[in-house]
Amino acid sequence: MHKLNALLLLCLALVFAANVQAQSNSGVNNAELNGNYAFTFSGFTGNSGGSSVFGAVGRFTADGAGNITNGELDTNGVGPGAALAAQAFTGTYAIGADNRGVMTLNIPGGAKLAFAMMANGNAQFIEFDATGGVGTIGSGTMEKADTSAYNTASISGDYAFGVAGFDDANNRAAIAGRFTSNGAGALTNEAGDVNAYGTTYSMTFSSANYSVSDTSTGRGTLNFSFSIGGSPFSLNYAFYFVNAGKLFVMGTDPVSASTPLLNGVVLRQQIPAGGFSNAALNGGMVIYLTGFTFCGNGSARSSDALAGLSTTDGNGALNIIFDENCGGLSNSISGLSGTYSVASNGRTSMAVANGGVAYLVSPNQAFLFSTDSSVVSGFGEPQAAMSFTNSALNGNYAGVAATPASFGVQVFSGEFAADGASPTGNMTGTEDIGASGGPVSGAAFQAAYAISSSSANGRGTMTVASGEGGNAVIYMISATAFVAVSLNDPNPAVLLFEQSATSPPPTPTLTSLTLSPATVTGGDSSTGTVTLSGPAPSGGAQVALSSSDTSVATVPSSVKVTAGATSATFTVNTSAVTASTTVTISAAYAGVTKTASLTVNPAPPPPPTLSSLTLNPSTVIGGVQSSTGQVTLSAPAPAGGATVTLSSSSGAASVPSSVFVPEGATSATFTVNTSIVLVSTSVTISASYNGTTRMASLNVLL
Repeated sequence: MHKLNALLLLCLALVFAANVQAQSNSGVNNAELNGNYAFTFSGFTGNSGGSSVFGAVGRFTADGAGNITNGELDTNGVGPGAALAAQAFTGTYAIGADNRGVMTLNIPGGAKLAFAMMANGNAQFIEFDATGGVGTIGSGTMEKADTSAYNTASISGDYAFGVAGFDDANNRAAIAGRFTSNGAGALTNEAGDVNAYGTTYSMTFSSANYSVSDTSTGRGTLNFSFSIGGSPFSLNYAFYFVNAGKLFVMGTDPVSASTPLLNGVVLRQQIPAGGFSNAALNGGMVIYLTGFTFCGNGSARSSDALAGLSTTDGNGALNIIFDENCGGLSNSISGLSGTYSVASNGRTSMAVANGGVAYLVSPNQAFLFSTDSSVVSGFGEPQAAMSFTNSALNGNYAGVAATPASFGVQVFSGEFAADGASPTGNMTGTEDIGASGGPVSGAAFQAAYAISSSSANGRGTMTVASGEGGNAVIYMISATAFVAVSLNDPNPAVLLFEQSATSPPPTPTLTSLTLSPATVTGGDSSTGTVTLSGPAPSGGAQVALSSSDTSVATVPSSVKVTAGATSATFTVNTSAVTASTTVTISAAYAGVTKTASLTVNPAPPPPPTLSSLTLNPSTVIGGVQSSTGQVTLSAPAPAGGATVTLSSSSGAASVPSSVFVPEGATSATFTVNTSIVLVSTSVTISASYNGTTRMASLNVLL
């Protein structure tokens, strides 16, 4: 689920009520759900007497033909019969042509689920059988499980975790923390923080351990003993393996006023060499949080949901923009500045707004919660390094309203298609809705959207044309995942979208632009190369090109990377210049722009020629007198100087083989020596340079 735990995702209650159509039970795509899966679920059970928290974790095997076998689950909640431990189950499922499915579980009381398949073979699901104000409302995720990890030794190294939930009176609590496992059942280096019903404490651990109780199902237990505020506590969890780096966990203690039902996820930490530091938060991180609090619209508490973008500088400064809906009251906050501090174990304190605590999983990825009475908690994911536009939101997506914060939230799962059009994109889809008043199957959805790279990169708006959800705000995580918050739903949550099973491969992004050579003489050319992050799609990728100064350097308007290729070249033509000029060449594709600098230098002046050769004196007595020759160039000698070749037509006068004119000089002298002659003789002295020869006569007298 794009590295996310469904518990810590936000819930969005877009009530899609128009154009209801029957859910497909054809089973034509049953093969998409095939193999071993782990799952997590959180929600509420309700009846005429009210509602209370409910959760489940477990595993099953799907045969790709519509049958569920080897199922096992743990549940917990309030009241008799709510808690089940290692309960075996079977079931059936059917996936239609649009990748929406239904699943029926043979468990005590039964359960019907609606789910939407994702491209990675995982699924998002909701419970789909409440009616008349009685039943269970909730959502979760099914993820492919690695059965080779079903052993004690697999849990080894450093892990971060996040769990959240409610007590028996629906007061909310959240914990984030970390530990180190020795692969043999012992947990050390524990650290954690808890927001217990609006008051935040640091947790002091006295012991922690785990065991894998069933290596055939991947079920295990986690046990923590700790104190907060000087009082001792213990929490016990059941878990099921997704893989060695990911566990779905749920609290198994009886739910009471002092012990909330908390479920969530454990993820292996990716700690940089030397430990985490402030540098581990650098760039954009999309955050999404859900809570349950007083919203200022009456005495009752309501669901509180927000999504936003945290931008950090790697040095302790952060800026947050977010959109929040608390009980139907929406608020958009921008330019919220603060500071943060990251410890080597990943614990991060955030001094912004009412404060927050996070535990890093890896750079720009963290479990987090606020330290105020809203107890909003959730997850932060690194935002892809690209400038988002509508073209990034293009393809097919599975969507879900995850981990509702109250029985009033209307959950859904569905399949959606976005066209990536600009300036306004269109999204259509079909979803299945779970509501306390009764399920709705195959509700049609239609909305318009617009994504921008400002004021927050990847923030966009969605206007719902079909359905009761109203307007929403989008935050892009990448081209394959985004979240959205409904702005006017009285029972708000966050939509989570991820690339669905029918999505085309993600659009590659532009990763580099290079020029070779990067320095040329005006009039010469350079070769540019654009490179994509992956193969160009069918039809190729047209990369737009531009020059900051077309009087100096010109490029074609675009270059095409052919389908399946990752790069293409183009020619940069230049013009003569009188002074060295730097031109910026730009390439843009799919919302990403890359630049490269080209230096264009003036052409060097032509090399000088030999303009004259003189002799002084021009008449001498042989063997008695010498003459001084001088060579003069038409311009200063170039770098490295100029070597002028010399010669004499007669042995009566001799000259050196050459004379050197230093760099920047225009002339040089040399000596002409003479010999005794029997008769007066006229000697021709010659000088040659750069294709030019000059001559002078020397009279050598008897």
